[in-house]
Amino acid sequence: MKLDLSGNPAYAYTGGKPFDAALPCAVFVHGAQNDHSVWALQTRWFANHGFSVLAVDLPGHNRSEGAPLDTVEAMADWVMALVAAAGVTAPVLVFGHSMGSLIALECAARHPAAVRGIGLLATAYPMKVSDALLDAALHREPEAIAMVNQWSISSLASKPSSPGPGAWMHGGSQRLMERVAARNPDVRVFHNDFSACNGYAHGEEAAAAVTCPALFVVGSKDMMTSPKAAQALAGKMRQASIVTVPSGHAMMGEKPDEVLDALAAFARKVVAAR
Repeated sequence: MKLDLSGNPAYAYTGGKPFDAALPCAVFVHGAQNDHSVWALQTRWFANHGFSVLAVDLPGHNRSEGAPLDTVEAMADWVMALVAAAGVTAPVLVFGHSMGSLIALECAARHPAAVRGIGLLATAYPMKVSDALLDAALHREPEAIAMVNQWSISSLASKPSSPGPGAWMHGGSQRLMERVAARNPDVRVFHNDFSACNGYAHGEEAAAAVTCPALFVVGSKDMMTSPKAAQALAGKMRQASIVTVPSGHAMMGEKPDEVLDALAAFARKVVAAR
């Protein structure tokens, strides 16, 4: 589905179902140099089990046009503007992965009347990025893509369901990042995204301001965002729960069923409580 935001086409995948603004809305926000496709299994399930789905491409990331936004706060406001443009009147849940988790956190802190629950996957605060990786993302993007994929996936091959037999997560993730880069050859999207994560300084204040339930999904083998940092952030929230899955950073593809089980149980609980 495409919507107009400030004159730029904004894309959101609806899980393969017509979008119904009256249903509880599950919003999915990707991480750095990614797009909506990283949520393939989870979004399809939600769209077929009583939710409307908006899996966004952030500006400058594949199907959404416009320049990439350079702060987490601006990205959060853009996400909620897209939700409003879609005409959503029902409760909103925002699920975010990595950089997207910081965006989900800001959505809840800045828009408490609309957001009734958040899921923070592979999160950490502060989400600092090493100088070496920032430099590679700016000057040697292929090298940065290779490094991140090496660190994000903890196994050589994933069990079937998503992806299925014969799929290669490392190669698929690398090609996705290359497509995002090719869509905006004059902009270093990876460096923009990493800089936004590195510069985000309001995590503690945002966590203290969140009044809705929050789910943290952490990977026990995550080398990109420390589970301990996620636990520390969860401790600053009023209603936080933590689920640990045996995966690396790219958990939606590496352990799709475990991630889906955690998100589905959380979403059902939030909707039932409204």
